[in-house]
Amino acid sequence: MNEIIIHIDQLAKKYKDADFYAVKPIDLSIQKNEIFGMLGPNGAGKTTLISMLCGLLKPTSGSFEIDQLNYQKNRKQIQYLIGVVPQEYALYPTLTAYENLMYFGSMYGIKSNELKKRIDSSLSELGLTKFSNKRIKTFSGGMKRRVNLIAGILHQPKILFLDEPTVGVDVQSKNVIIQHLKQLNKNGTTIVYTSHHMIEAQELCTQVAIIDHGKIVIQGAPTDLIKSVKNAINLENVYLHLTGGDLRDYA
Repeated sequence: MNEIIIHIDQLAKKYKDADFYAVKPIDLSIQKNEIFGMLGPNGAGKTTLISMLCGLLKPTSGSFEIDQLNYQKNRKQIQYLIGVVPQEYALYPTLTAYENLMYFGSMYGIKSNELKKRIDSSLSELGLTKFSNKRIKTFSGGMKRRVNLIAGILHQPKILFLDEPTVGVDVQSKNVIIQHLKQLNKNGTTIVYTSHHMIEAQELCTQVAIIDHGKIVIQGAPTDLIKSVKNAINLENVYLHLTGGDLRDYA
């Protein structure tokens, strides 16, 4: 029997002065070692949901457990179990890649010698060794994304949350990031991520949930979801069938 590592019970979020819930009460279970994709239009509630699970936003109602730890009672323990890679670069532009990673790694209490080994290994695996002493502000978008990823995994989290980890990057950087995520998952890390890239999600995820208007519309393995919609040949067809073709621009 597969072990549930994230259990969500009627979790909801309504922002102050908002007319509608950003996330309506939802129930969701994510199994250990999944690569779980949260897909949906702009403003659907994906980032809000992940932000609550990461402890960055306080839920309006409901609860959740991570690795059988209640978020209200065990916040400190949960912080050490999870890694977070936000869509915005969480890096200091005037510091070098190495300095950034030493700073973030030290926040988790990793001993200096061990931290240096992890940084050197990660920089090598993600093709950044020769740029380790260059300032972040000189990096391309793809290079920043890769350093951003390393910063979120130095403490070797059991669960990794990523918000649009490949947005705005070149094809080569995207490929390196995806391959690294697959290896992390193979080594035992559960991955939860949001994306607008349907082909990427179809190839990467073991499970996906399509979210729209703050609620889960459908959930399942990509192949099963494609089979469930008549004439669908890929996940993008399923997505458009369920969320419609109207533009979702908002400001």
